[in-house]
Amino acid sequence: MDDDRAAIISVLNRYADACDTRDWALFERVFTPDVTGDYGPGYQRADRAAIIASIQSHLGGCGPTQHLLGNYDVDIDGDRATSSCRLRAYHCGTGEDAHLFYECFARYEDELLRTADGWRITHRRMRVEIELGTRAVLKPLPT
Repeated sequence: MDDDRAAIISVLNRYADACDTRDWALFERVFTPDVTGDYGPGYQRADRAAIIASIQSHLGGCGPTQHLLGNYDVDIDGDRATSSCRLRAYHCGTGEDAHLFYECFARYEDELLRTADGWRITHRRMRVEIELGTRAVLKPLPT
């Protein structure tokens, strides 16, 4: 059980690392292909490709970011699990927006499945509790 808990926390941390390093392929080791996501009003997504595209549309052209997770709560029931953790995410602007920032305090609530490749998220819900700065720093890579 402790090994499963540690493996699940590693998946949650891998998500944060993928965001901060812009390693889009790493999300394949976070989500199942048929994952669903609820990142707030207007941000419901129906599969892994759609979630990755949404993340890219916010972080691809953003400056440096830091996603810090903590206060993990993990409940394992056989090959299924639920987890929640706190998030503090800081986003720097870039270019003309380098003086701007966006920061949020939130909670991730996840459902996970043990797969042949390890634990993966099957559903993610993000509950934003506090926002500071401006979302204007969140943008896709320039085309």
